[in-house]
Amino acid sequence: MKVVAFNGSPRQNGNTAFMLKTVLEVLSEAGWETELVQVGGVPVRGCKACYRCFKNANARCVITSDPINDWIAQAEKADAILLGSPSYFGTIASEIKAFIDRLGLASYSVNKELLRGKIGAAVVAQRRGGAINVFDNLNHFFLCLGMIVPGSSYWNFGVGRLPEEVKEDQEAMANMRHLGQAIHWLGERVKSAPTPYPLPPTVT
Repeated sequence: MKVVAFNGSPRQNGNTAFMLKTVLEVLSEAGWETELVQVGGVPVRGCKACYRCFKNANARCVITSDPINDWIAQAEKADAILLGSPSYFGTIASEIKAFIDRLGLASYSVNKELLRGKIGAAVVAQRRGGAINVFDNLNHFFLCLGMIVPGSSYWNFGVGRLPEEVKEDQEAMANMRHLGQAIHWLGERVKSAPTPYPLPPTVT
């Protein structure tokens, strides 16, 4: 099975990345293929609401000047997706927001088939506050697209300002390891499910 983690922090070796890597290490040890994609700091643009993705119905965005279509393709091939973001003024970082807006609409353009039934988990880094709002935003995305969100031993956030300072947050790091175990457990059950995940209702 494969898991792709999208790091929404511009710091490639910051606290968000460190937590994502911790989850990936657990899954790698369990036999998963893992990949970490750098989203934060990459120049991307948000959805322009042209709805041409619905006309084309190819699960791709018509904007081709940035790597978001590559990231959409990586998400499509994965069994589990991790979205990581720092808390910026109490909400998600701009690059990860642009990515999920365009990924989400591309998924809607093919009746949510792109992400339906995949596992989705959010990981959040905060200096002092705002993590719960960021966590909620990312989970709303997963749940809206028919993804399966595993629980863990606490909400998936850690506290730290300097790069990798979050490693001193022992509860957060234990939670990241448990999250990896939970994703693996859930992935094994999803893989062996006798029937596919149900289709979303048709809205007329």
